[in-house]
Amino acid sequence: MRRAERVMKMTRFTKILMMTSAMAMAGAAHAQDGEPIKIGVLHSLSGTMAISETTLKDTVLMMVEQQNAKGGVLGRPLEAVVVDPASDWPLFAEKARELLTVSEVDAIFGCWTSVSRKSVLPVIEELNGLLFYPVQYEGEESSKNVIYTGAAPNQQAIPAVDYMAEELGVEKWALLGTDYVYPRTTNNILESYLKENGLAEDEIFVNYTPFGHSDWSKIVADVVALGADGKKVGVVSTINGDANVGFYKELAAAGVSADDIPVMAFSVGEEELSGLDTANLVGHLAAWNYFQTAESDENTAFIEKWQKFTDESRVTNDPMEATMIGFNAWVAAVEKAGTTDVDPVLDAIVGVEVPNLTGGTAQVLPNHHLTKPVLIGEIREDGQFDIVSQTEPVPGDAWTDFLPESAVLDADWPGKDCGMYNTETESCVQVQSNY
Repeated sequence: MRRAERVMKMTRFTKILMMTSAMAMAGAAHAQDGEPIKIGVLHSLSGTMAISETTLKDTVLMMVEQQNAKGGVLGRPLEAVVVDPASDWPLFAEKARELLTVSEVDAIFGCWTSVSRKSVLPVIEELNGLLFYPVQYEGEESSKNVIYTGAAPNQQAIPAVDYMAEELGVEKWALLGTDYVYPRTTNNILESYLKENGLAEDEIFVNYTPFGHSDWSKIVADVVALGADGKKVGVVSTINGDANVGFYKELAAAGVSADDIPVMAFSVGEEELSGLDTANLVGHLAAWNYFQTAESDENTAFIEKWQKFTDESRVTNDPMEATMIGFNAWVAAVEKAGTTDVDPVLDAIVGVEVPNLTGGTAQVLPNHHLTKPVLIGEIREDGQFDIVSQTEPVPGDAWTDFLPESAVLDADWPGKDCGMYNTETESCVQVQSNY
């Protein structure tokens, strides 16, 4: 073989090798691109909060399954990493750290009580994680690393009190709550709001009880006594968990009906009513941003998918909708940013608008809260709600207008990179309020 032919053959062979190598490298790169994107699920699967939080774990798993059926995110499948903080507030922080440093998740969907969120917050901020928090809460917070998909007080508590005063004629108020940060801060706001609207100190009764409280006889007697002068009394309940069963039972035992003293609950939904004897609850009220009985094509489809994923007896509720909205907003922001890295996703997520389940949309605001309609529901015998009032979407306030120290604060992450911007001093406050 002549030298020129050998050179030509070697050149062709070299080109084949180079092409093979390039194809192999491309294949390796494709495999790398196909590695799962991990998201954390931080909900109690045991302990006192398991009855509520297990449902949200299942909601995230359903959303992951549906998203993967669509092709995943950025061409990669999603993988849910589930941990159990076991209704132990300090353990929430430990599990959040584990998700971020060991499992290396790109976002966390989790927490229920405000005390669990407060436990997780320093870890999320230290490690620059991203938490989607799906439950109504007391406000008075805005973190760069949290998207608050549940209601702030102006999207639940304030409109609920307005409804009771205007539609039910309530003139005196019993603010009853479980003894932790959410009820105390919410009731601080409501007490200030009521006094701003002309109520006297002795027209407002405030009481706190521990988790699992069972002896309600004295408290119910005090509530009934509040109306001894003939003025109509209403109860605003931030009572959490199974303590509600004893409270409503004691009201009935005292001969108090929903017509006599209506109760407006902020922590009683379809999940809490499921399987309970609702005889003592019929006619009482709850304020949320979603009820299963909402009439929309989106809600019908969601319920069908949920009951197919679980079983036909499983109900839906407000924190599930908030979880769904947060998940879809995260997916939209990741696809917009072209990455799962937290900072670009946070830049991309403000302004993202996704469908809610009541026929409208939810938009992520600069203060990391959402726009949400306010719904008032009346408890039915079957454990569902008749929707008696619904507003247009309301923008969530991170800082209430009804506490002097908060009224001057704004949160503006894209514009001012600040969760506590003082509009009077035009400066960013560094220390957040923890009531």
